[in-house]
Amino acid sequence: RCDIYTDVDGVYTTDPRITSKARKLDKISYEEMLELASLGAKVLQTRSVELAMRYKVRLRVLSSFDETDETSGTLVCDEEEIMESKVVSGVAHSRDEAKVTLFTIDDRPGIAAAIFGPLADAGVNVDMIVQNISEKDYDEAHSGAVTDMTFSCPVDQVGRAKKAMEEAKAAGKINYDELIIDTDVSKVSVVGIGMRSHAGVAAKMFKALSLENINIKVITTSEIKISVLIDRKYMELAVQTLHDAFSLHEAG
Repeated sequence: RCDIYTDVDGVYTTDPRITSKARKLDKISYEEMLELASLGAKVLQTRSVELAMRYKVRLRVLSSFDETDETSGTLVCDEEEIMESKVVSGVAHSRDEAKVTLFTIDDRPGIAAAIFGPLADAGVNVDMIVQNISEKDYDEAHSGAVTDMTFSCPVDQVGRAKKAMEEAKAAGKINYDELIIDTDVSKVSVVGIGMRSHAGVAAKMFKALSLENINIKVITTSEIKISVLIDRKYMELAVQTLHDAFSLHEAG
């Protein structure tokens, strides 16, 4: 086992600075911790969790400022060691996101590579990606069907993303009518290994947000995660709402 001492006394269901109902977890799986770390939780670096998961090393997150014993902190371990777990284990957020949309691009084989290749070369860390349904015979400037492409990236990389797209267009690699950037968005995610075997998590999440009149701009999912991009002004409300909706303040 590897004990990691930090400035907090464990891994919480969400950021305690956003909601006082945040609860310290006794155990969390490697996969859940990896997702939370990559989605904005700053308790552990993703690389440390990756190595622990690869070599099956149990991690215990402890406070540097408190006396500890075998029951202190949060144990990061294999999911088989967690007998009972909630469908959702935590809510993560990333405040400084940007949404970039390319309107009216040619819908043809290779267009995604033509867009995301230059972004990769520019060192832009693309996260969410959404492509709209094709529209045929749009206008004479486009030879075939057209579509819109939206992606998100860290707000401090949006300048590089814009430059990469403009250069790709100037070089004739892509053709779009308009590039729109929204730097006033944040990402909120729910994470839990219980999603693998329980239906309705997305529906519950979206309904909870809709009841607070929070509009969802982009959605992405994985086996144990659902992330949404929303207006930044609603980020804290969204975290609090989802924490309550999934009863994360209640143990077990």
